[in-house]
Amino acid sequence: MPKLSIITINLNNAKGLQKTIESVVNQTFKDLEYIVIDGGSTDGSVEIIKKYADKINYWISEPDTGIYNAMNKGIAVAKGEYCLFLNSGDWLYNDTIIESVAGHELFTDIVVGNVLSVNSNYQSHKIAPNSYNITAYKLFTSTLPHQASFIRKELFEKYGNYDENLKIVSDWKFCLETIIIHNVTVKYIDLIISFYDLNGISNKMIEIEETERTKVLHELFPVKIIQDYEYFHKERLAFELLKNDMERENSIYGITKTIRSHLLSRKLQTGIFRIVKAYERIAKKHG
Repeated sequence: MPKLSIITINLNNAKGLQKTIESVVNQTFKDLEYIVIDGGSTDGSVEIIKKYADKINYWISEPDTGIYNAMNKGIAVAKGEYCLFLNSGDWLYNDTIIESVAGHELFTDIVVGNVLSVNSNYQSHKIAPNSYNITAYKLFTSTLPHQASFIRKELFEKYGNYDENLKIVSDWKFCLETIIIHNVTVKYIDLIISFYDLNGISNKMIEIEETERTKVLHELFPVKIIQDYEYFHKERLAFELLKNDMERENSIYGITKTIRSHLLSRKLQTGIFRIVKAYERIAKKHG
């Protein structure tokens, strides 16, 4: 049984698919199988798959009902101990990255690293879980990048595959169910695993994501828990705004002005107003 199954799904993205395939087949780590699930492309993608067919363990090109239906098809045929989903247009960081990951002791259910998101101007931004402790709040505000998440295949067998009724956030739902509800183990490794192509993301997709996230939260958690997380998140954002603005100020008077301008709720005012008055007293005393 191979240590890792890398699964690529694709639909009419021939250029991105070639980049993805090349990044996988050039890996120095060989204890892996490569699976490509194509949704019946008509743009030359199949010809590219055939070009690398001798290095692809399994591929198919047929219509599917969406991203997660395609990913579930890959899971169904995967034989690896872990699965990594690297969709067309995304590519591995370098030729040795999988070997570097395998150098870590992989005993946990999910091993997650970092990704670099790339926009149309080829500017990159690091996305990192940045923690050895993936909490409910961290998943409430973000998710694990599937392009950098090595998921033990047994988890799909035990808890089920991706929810095909969702268009965008089913992998996030899977993380909530397995990590938070069922308490599976997660190991964070501070390595950049892959590049994530942002060019396919539209405003419409962002709207769908928000709708689906709300739906999933209400499906999995009681309303009062969701309300607490929403309130805490708003308060944290407010304090982050205060902190950032305070760091830009050069005087105590500037700090107090910043705090005053960003008091967003009466609950915040109660505790912070005393701090503001104390700063003002110090400022007056020292001129």
